[in-house]
Order: sequence, then C-alpha cells, then structure tokens
Amino acid sequence: MYPSPVSSQDPGRPDATRSIDGLRDVMAGHGYIADRALATVLFLGLELGRPVLLEGEAGVGKTEVAKVLSAVLGGRLIRLQCYEGLDATTAIYEWNYPRQMLEIRLLEARGEARAATAHDIFAPDFLIRRPLLQALEAADGVPPVLLIDEIDRADEEFEAFLLEILSDFQVTIPEIGTIRATHPPRVILTSNRTREVHDALKRRCLFHWIDYPEAEKEAAIVRARIPGIPDELARQVVAFVARLRTADLTKLPGVAETIDWAAALLALGTPALTPEVVDPTLGVLLKYEEDLRAIRGARAAGFVAEVAGGGA
Repeated sequence: MYPSPVSSQDPGRPDATRSIDGLRDVMAGHGYIADRALATVLFLGLELGRPVLLEGEAGVGKTEVAKVLSAVLGGRLIRLQCYEGLDATTAIYEWNYPRQMLEIRLLEARGEARAATAHDIFAPDFLIRRPLLQALEAADGVPPVLLIDEIDRADEEFEAFLLEILSDFQVTIPEIGTIRATHPPRVILTSNRTREVHDALKRRCLFHWIDYPEAEKEAAIVRARIPGIPDELARQVVAFVARLRTADLTKLPGVAETIDWAAALLALGTPALTPEVVDPTLGVLLKYEEDLRAIRGARAAGFVAEVAGGGA
C-alpha cells in the first residue's frame, strides 16, 4: 500500500519552516548546518507528511536532524533506538499484566467477576505505551517528532511492524481495534547501512544520503556548535580529521568526533595543533587501539605539519 501525500497545514508549524531557505536558516539557528539537498528533503517530508529515511556513516549528523527538527517545530521528540531482537512489545505496546491481575482480584472481591468481560481488562487503561504508540496518540495539538534510530540494527521482521504505521499512521491492537493518529508524527528514520533496509519500507519514505561534509561546511558546523573557537583552530581540526579519513582505519571519525575533539582542544586552551597536544587527545577521534597505534607518533606529526602548512 502506498501512502497518500497530504499537505501539512497544521497551524502549529512555524512560518519559518514553510520554505526551504527558511527551514535551513532556522536549523542553522539551532546549530545544525544543513545543505540545500537535505533541507529540501526535510521540507518535502513536512509538506507531504512523509517519513524521511537518512542514511550515511555513523557520526555524520543523522540523529541530530531529528533533535533539531523537534526544537524547531516545538514538538516532543520521541526516540525508538533499534537493536537486534527489537519486537512489537518493546516498540509499540504491551499489556500491563500485573495491573490486569489486580483488576481481576478486585472484580472477584466485589463479586463482579462472572459478569466481567475481556473488555474490562483489555482496555486502553491497561496498555503500556511504547514509543511508536506514544507518537500516534500524542494529543497536545503539536505533532511529535518520531526518531526511529538505526533501523538497520533491527531484524528484518521488525520492519513489517512499521509498514502500517508509516503508511497510514495507525496501529491495530487486536483487543481494542485500530488506533489512528490525530496529529501524525513527523518521522525520521536513520540507518548506518550495516544492512540494506527492505524496499517495502524505503517506498514509504523520502530518502537522503548524508556524507562527510566538505571542509568549509564542517568548519562552519564546528563554529556553530562551539561558539568562541578560533577560526584557525577550527580550520586545522577539520583539515586534520579530513586527512584521517583518507587513512586505512577501522572506523573513520565522523562529524560528531570532530566537534568533540574541537571542544576538547578548546578546553585545553590549545591555540593551534601540535604533535604534543594531538597524540594525547587522539582517543577523542579514534575508538580502536589499532587505529591509535597506526596514527600516533610520526604519522600524526606529519599530518600536523600538512595542516599547519594549510594543506588538508
């Protein structure tokens, strides 16, 4: 089943988000530097009421998109972190069995047990609402932002649970019936592409690939997220990380690591990169011992010399 495009005309949506450039500007005001391609996909997701699937390497800012959209739109952020073995009871709902048993005991104590029906204990009051159901039942008038993070880590079977939700913003609970969203959530899915997401799920989403940013953009991101960092230090940090990404490493540093390293260097009062400050702080960028051994020492010093000379 294909979702029907529905123009998003909710009155709670800020006027600044009703154009692509306006959305970019307001996201930049919250510290997220989005290129026009990403802003266009997000804008269309809002206008058409469609989920957006963001793929890319870990640490390039996919999860942050949902956090910033939540702040920009004024809606609650509801996050479902995916993992192997995730199922409907963890992601959508489950019954509160202890409370149901207590209700049965109370009915027995009042002598009403024989007249009771399944509806007396399988009612909405006995539901434990997990993130997906919380997103559908949001009733404060402002659509929440639903983040389904790292969908590629979940089992393929779990994707089937999402199809009804992403197509029609509804879920069917056998004992109760179908619950439909009054204010459909804005949905962001992320994937690090550790496996391919099924075509049936992709068809329900708008798609965008987030790559490592160009040096100029990454420096702008660093300056936006770390106010007060000297321009030259930001340039050197970005250039050094860009050089690392050309190395044969187990895990390349993402934008998140760039920001963390820049913040660490600023906290140390570092005006510019030197081998003496780089070696002890490489653990902020690199998370595997073999990568640290490969870069520390002469190789790191060589990268610093390239960066100091204005190269990347």
